[in-house]
Amino acid sequence: MKALIGVDLDSGLVHTVLTMPANVSDVTQAHGLLHGQETVALGDAGYQGVDQRPENRDTPVTWHAALRPGARRALPDDEVGHRKRRIERVKAGLRAKVEHPFHIVKNLFKYRKARYRGLARNTAQVVTLFGLANLVLASWRLRARHTLSAS
Repeated sequence: MKALIGVDLDSGLVHTVLTMPANVSDVTQAHGLLHGQETVALGDAGYQGVDQRPENRDTPVTWHAALRPGARRALPDDEVGHRKRRIERVKAGLRAKVEHPFHIVKNLFKYRKARYRGLARNTAQVVTLFGLANLVLASWRLRARHTLSAS
């Protein structure tokens, strides 16, 4: 089983959780991660070609997928190559926001191994854990805001 999440980059909170068997490709489920208000969507190299899929052609979303590692290494050592590397670095930095809820679920809540108890039960547990991760992230933001205004 694997979980895909949609994260609001402004708040860093999870708005969508999808679970599926491990043999299902991420790119086939990308349309399910959208809530309708997005104009830009970011994905790792597994999402290449997502904008050409029939279920995503009519959406007003601009998709940005990372380059595959081999293509990134093959970038030329000139000004254009350096610009593309910088763009990939910015995209990677934005995609890193998605890893924070996974960090909380795996390290704080110790959910590292999914025991298969059926997709419905595992989905219920994962959705609950990401909901709690949202609460943890929100409390961290509130604490940070409160400590800044104390002095």
